[in-house]
Amino acid sequence: MATILRKIAELASNRTPSSTGAGRERAGSPQSSLGAFENLPEDVLVQILWLLGPKDAMRMSLVCKSWRSLVSDDHLWIAFLKNQSRNQPWESIFFAETHLRFGCPIQTLSSEVPELSFMSIYSQREQVPGAVIIDGGSGYCKYGWSKYDCPSGRSATFLEFGNIESPMHARLRHFFATIYSRMQVKPSTQPIVVSIPICHYDDTESAKASRRQLKEAIYSTLFEMHVPAVCAINQATLSLYAARRTSGIAVNIGFQATSIVPILHGKVMRKVGVEVTGIGALKLTGFLRELMQQKNMSFESLYTVRTLKENLCYVAADYQAELRRNTEASCEVLREGSFTLSKERFQTGEILFQPRMAGVQTMGLHQAVALCMDHCHAAELNADDTWFKTVVLSGGTACLPGLAGPKF
Repeated sequence: MATILRKIAELASNRTPSSTGAGRERAGSPQSSLGAFENLPEDVLVQILWLLGPKDAMRMSLVCKSWRSLVSDDHLWIAFLKNQSRNQPWESIFFAETHLRFGCPIQTLSSEVPELSFMSIYSQREQVPGAVIIDGGSGYCKYGWSKYDCPSGRSATFLEFGNIESPMHARLRHFFATIYSRMQVKPSTQPIVVSIPICHYDDTESAKASRRQLKEAIYSTLFEMHVPAVCAINQATLSLYAARRTSGIAVNIGFQATSIVPILHGKVMRKVGVEVTGIGALKLTGFLRELMQQKNMSFESLYTVRTLKENLCYVAADYQAELRRNTEASCEVLREGSFTLSKERFQTGEILFQPRMAGVQTMGLHQAVALCMDHCHAAELNADDTWFKTVVLSGGTACLPGLAGPKF
């Protein structure tokens, strides 16, 4: 069928204007002929273009104005985009192209947003099908390709390369070169997105300068490596964008601290945010280790404890009720054998809401989120006070089953 349609397209493209019929008027363009296709309904013509595929459809736009009008129809290119990105949710692609294409701050008025051409968007995505993603966590760094759901590997985070003084530049270069080497890709061939951990959380001039210096060091290092395009953006904002939102509260459970970050139209509102220090992934792992030691369970390293945390632990909807249940479960750890946990499975996650169980004198996660919402409401940052009622969880610990449940 496709071969036949291509031959029809060739015949149509070889026709001269004098050999065409009476012509028809389409989409406000001057009268021009579709030749042998003159009497076909428009939806049939669009279906022909769909069957031809994007390359041949683009060629058809050169035949005459009527074909050009048909080819430029956004619905056709949206269909091509959906087919091009079958492994990605269309809602995410549409959100990215309609909300994030023009950068920060996010345009909020329709008059401020330039008209989009999905034909141009398809062409750009065809030229650059993906990017290298480096997620610079506060504990360790994950890296991989944007077209895949999971990272390809992990390494020490670039925050471990010292402060933002002169050694930072050379160490960053070594860090990025190592990542590119592991991914077996040349820096000059792929754009890159770097997520920056939420460090230097305060809104002081010193903290602003530290954030600015880190960003500048990342950009200058990567451009010196001839990377064609670089986007360095904080993790909280990226987490919100991944949930297809531009405003809301991002709860980032980091390695050693948890940050409650309000974001309005893509801009981080640090003055009304809340940071819970002492509660993060490391504290949960350490607390589980203590619980295991109390039961005289032997293990060789924290890797074993972390593996058990990631595979067996969860957050109970009702902590007291869970204490009365049989929650025993087992997990096999490579080179260490099988481990069985019971109450430790939900006691570990409970310290997010009852930090004093782990000896940390701070507020619980639910209290921190409520406090942040109170700050947002009192600050009257926007006439619409519902923007901060969208809460997005991020960080590896946020994957604990039950965390996004009734406790929030």
